[in-house]
Amino acid sequence: MSEEMKPEVVETVVETADVAQEQSQEAATPVVEEAKDTLEEVKETLEEVKETLVSFADKTLAELSALFQSLTESEDRMKRSKEAEALKSAFYKRLSREKAEAGEDAAVEEPDAETVEEVSAEPVENEVQSPFAAIEAGFKSLYNEYKKERAEYNRQLDAEREGNLVTKQAIIEDLKALVEEQGDMKDAFPKFREIQNRWRETGPVPQQNYRDVNDTYQLYVEKFYDLVQINRELRDLDFRKNLEAKTGFCEQAESLAESEDVVGAFKELQKLHEQWKEFGPVAKEFRDSIWERFRAATAVVNKKYQAHFEGLKEQQVQNLEAKTALCEKVEAIAAQEIKSSSEWNALSKEIVAIQGEWRKIGFATRKDNQKVYDRFRAACDAFFSRKRDYYNEFKDNMNDNMSKKLAIIEQAEALSGSTDWKKTSDTLIELQKQWKEIGAVPRKKSEQLWKRFRAACDAFFNERDKQGRPENDYYGNLKAKRALIEEIEAYVSADAEADAEAARGFAERWNAIGFVPFKEKEAVQAAYRAAMQAKFPDFNRGGRREGGRGPVREPRRNAPLTEKDRLTLKYNQLQQDIQTYENNIGFFGLSKGAEQLKAQMQERIDAAKADLRELEAKIREMVSQEASQDQSE
Repeated sequence: MSEEMKPEVVETVVETADVAQEQSQEAATPVVEEAKDTLEEVKETLEEVKETLVSFADKTLAELSALFQSLTESEDRMKRSKEAEALKSAFYKRLSREKAEAGEDAAVEEPDAETVEEVSAEPVENEVQSPFAAIEAGFKSLYNEYKKERAEYNRQLDAEREGNLVTKQAIIEDLKALVEEQGDMKDAFPKFREIQNRWRETGPVPQQNYRDVNDTYQLYVEKFYDLVQINRELRDLDFRKNLEAKTGFCEQAESLAESEDVVGAFKELQKLHEQWKEFGPVAKEFRDSIWERFRAATAVVNKKYQAHFEGLKEQQVQNLEAKTALCEKVEAIAAQEIKSSSEWNALSKEIVAIQGEWRKIGFATRKDNQKVYDRFRAACDAFFSRKRDYYNEFKDNMNDNMSKKLAIIEQAEALSGSTDWKKTSDTLIELQKQWKEIGAVPRKKSEQLWKRFRAACDAFFNERDKQGRPENDYYGNLKAKRALIEEIEAYVSADAEADAEAARGFAERWNAIGFVPFKEKEAVQAAYRAAMQAKFPDFNRGGRREGGRGPVREPRRNAPLTEKDRLTLKYNQLQQDIQTYENNIGFFGLSKGAEQLKAQMQERIDAAKADLRELEAKIREMVSQEASQDQSE
C-alpha cells in the first residue's frame, strides 16, 4: 500500500464497515429493505478501492491518462463512475509526487467531483510551462467531459425512474379498482395477469419511493387472492404456479447458503427476494411452510454475511441498548392518555429525570448514535407538544366556561329582585342545574364567580322566604312538614289495609303543604322519605317520587314484600340519594374547607354507586331465575 493513499483508505474502510453492518442487521429480517442497494454500493466501492491499490499504485501519469481515456470510450462507462474517481485520485497523487521529486510546487488542485469546468490544454503565451502542465490539462479535459456526460446520464436516469413511479402508481390504481370491483373472476383474472405483467416490465422507481409503492402493490395483490371471491379452479391453478416458482427460489436460496462466496451469495439472495415479491401467494396450507423454508435459507446467508462486520466495542453496544430503553420509556409516556394537569406535571418530571439519565450515558455506535438521539428527541418533543396543546385547549375551555357562567350570573342578578316567587324560583333552580353542568373556570375567578352567583340566588330566596302571606309562608310550611314527619315516625302499624290508607293520607297531606325555605328543601325532603320508607316499606313502589306533585300509587294490599321487591325499593332509594348528593356537591364553594366537604360527598357518591351496581346484579339474577322457573313450569 502506497503511503499517500493509506490514510484515506483506512477512513473509507471504517466508514464502509459501519454502514455495511447497519444494513446487514436489517437484512436479517424477512423483508429485504430498500437500504440494501446502498449497502451494495458501499461494498462495491470498498472492493474497487482495494483493486485500485493494486492496479493503479504503480501506473505512470501517461498510463493513468490512457486508462481514463479507455474508460470514457467504453460502452459501460456510465456504470464505472467509481473507477473513474479512483483513476482521478491516483492520477493526482502520482502528479503531486512527481512534482515534488522534480522540485516543483507539489500542491495540485484536484478537480471537484461535483463540478464541471472548462479547461484549456493550450499553454499561455510568454508563460514558462511546467513539463506536467500539458498532461494535467489533458487529463482535466477528459475528466470534465466525462463528468458532463455522467451528469446528463444521471438526469436521464432520475427522469426515467420518476416516470416508472408514475407508471407503477397507475398500475396500483388499476389493481385497486379491480379488487374493489369484485366482479366475475373469469373476467377479472386475465386483467390481474395483465396488471402483473405490466408491473414486472416496469423498471425501478426512485429509492425513497420503492418501499411504499411495493408494499401498496403487494397489499392489493393479497387482497385480490384473499378477499375477492375468485373462481376456485383458476385460483388453485395460480397457487400451484406460484408454489412451483417459490419452491425454485427456495432451492436457489438453499444453494446460496452452501456457497463459499459470501458476498456474491448475498447479492444473488437480494435478487431472489425481489423475484419472490413479484409472484402472488400460494395456497394457505403452504404459505407458512414455503416462507419458512425461504426465510431459513435467507437467515443462513445473512448470518454468514454479518460475520464480516462484527467487532463493535462492547461499551458502545451497551450505551445503545440503554439509550434505546430510554427512548421506549419516553415513547410509552408520550403515547399515554393523559386527562389531568396533575398527570401532565408528574409525567413532565419523569421525562426530565429520563433526560438527566440520557446525558450520563456515553456515545452509542457511530452508525446509530445520531439516529437514537433523533428518536429520543422526537419522543420528548411529541410529549411536550401534546402538553402545550392540552393546556391551550384547557385554557380555551375554561375561558368558554367562564363566559357561560357570567351569562348565568347576569340572568340570576336580573331576577334577584323579582317578586314572582313561583316562576322566578323555577328559573333560578334551572340556572343552578346549568351551573353544575358547566366545567372548570380559571382558579383565580372560580370563587369570585361562585360567590356572585350564590349572592344573587340568596338575595331572591331570602326575600321570598321572609314573606308572611299565606300563599308563601315558607317557614310555616317547614314547621308543618316537620310536624307531619314526627307524626309519621310515631305511627304504629296495624294491618296492610290500614297501613295503605295511612300512607296515602300522609302523602296527600305532605303534597298539600306548600314550599319550604330553599336552603331547607333537601333536608326536609330526605327526612320525609326516610320516615315513610321506615313505616311503609311498600310506599310509592314503582310510582312517582315521594313528596312530588300528583297522585301516589297505592301499595299492594295483602301481599308481603318479596326479596326482589325489597332490593328494588333499596335500588330506587339509592338512585334518589345519589341524585341528591350530586345536586348538593355543586353548591360547595372552592375554599379549603369546602374542598374537604366535596371529597367526603364524593366518597358517599362512589360508595352509593358501587352498592347500586351490586343491587342491579342481584335483581338481574333474580329476574333470570324467575324466567327459568316460568319456562320449566
